[in-house]
Amino acid sequence: MTIDEYLNRLEDDIRRLKIEFDIFFNGGSKRPPYDTKGRVDSIIKRLADDRSMTFAQRFRYNSLVSRYTSFKELWRRHIQSIEEGVNPNEKLAGTFAERPSAVGAAAAPTVVSPPPQPKQFSGYSVTCSDPQMEVDKIITLYNAVIDAKRQCGEPTDKLSFEQFHKIVVAQSNKLKAQFQCPSINFSVEIEQGQVKFKAKGSR
Repeated sequence: MTIDEYLNRLEDDIRRLKIEFDIFFNGGSKRPPYDTKGRVDSIIKRLADDRSMTFAQRFRYNSLVSRYTSFKELWRRHIQSIEEGVNPNEKLAGTFAERPSAVGAAAAPTVVSPPPQPKQFSGYSVTCSDPQMEVDKIITLYNAVIDAKRQCGEPTDKLSFEQFHKIVVAQSNKLKAQFQCPSINFSVEIEQGQVKFKAKGSR
């Protein structure tokens, strides 16, 4: 792999790790995502002493490492809160998953208290041909459901990602067989103050 490919993978893995830790802290997973964390640490170590990086590549690398270091400290505090019997959900800022940020930002986001209010939910839809394998799409869809539920004041602690993923896969298989279509469109909307999750065949 080239250095740019390593940097792209590092950025993708940090983003995925952030989502997986959010899922863990919201009760959607029983153990922290240490496997993904190990991959991130491995790439960081691999690139640390690479003297062939250009100035731009080194700047991007340092920015990603700075961002990751900030996240690690936040995760450490959340895990410590769990060990001390404090609900870490009370400390999670913003919506369920990380929002896109500029590549090569000079510094990682700063955690503040009290946390900001979630972004106003305006609906979301995604089309999947194989939700069993398209995990990234299902994670984003799950995040949208969580955002919508929070805006409507509906409980979210009993809806784990694993349960949601199974529901989406089952609905997809059922609808594709029923309507003989190659993919399914899933949508999340708020109607009259209630969250509506819909699925329909798509060509």
